[in-house]
Amino acid sequence: MSELVDLFAREFPVWHMVVRGTVVYWILLLVFRFVLRRDVGSMGVADLLFVVLVADAASNAMQGEYTSINDGLVLLATLVAWNFGLDWLSYRFAPVARFLEPQAEVLVRHGRVMRKALKREMITREELEGKLREAGVERLADVRIARLEGDGKLSVFKEKPSGNPPRTPEDRGPMGG
Repeated sequence: MSELVDLFAREFPVWHMVVRGTVVYWILLLVFRFVLRRDVGSMGVADLLFVVLVADAASNAMQGEYTSINDGLVLLATLVAWNFGLDWLSYRFAPVARFLEPQAEVLVRHGRVMRKALKREMITREELEGKLREAGVERLADVRIARLEGDGKLSVFKEKPSGNPPRTPEDRGPMGG
């Protein structure tokens, strides 16, 4: 019975686990937000390996030497609270959302590749062209705008064909589109 009690015994004060969880959470948040590059909608093997290693290192930094389930639950609750709190704050306050999520970056405008944007995002022209093909674009001239969204996905808006007559409200259907 004493082994069961030891399993749930508190080894560290609650504040200790909250501070550890908070420090590691914020460091990882800043690293993932500002240091790592956004990829065009995919995660490579090296990226996955990096995330696994960061998780292991962060786990060691947060846990210290504890073996108690209760200490682990306090740590988990701290991480969940920060995650929920930041989601709530970013929903309520635009400056928080702008800080936490990168803004969309225009990569192609009216068929012209924005080279500086590609360089900033470390995306090759071949990667961009591959993602455009996946979006059904055959030629760059067909792209009105292509944006790299904050989540790494590419949004593509095609030029409207010039041979079509303007649409009337009746043509648009019930949703106006």
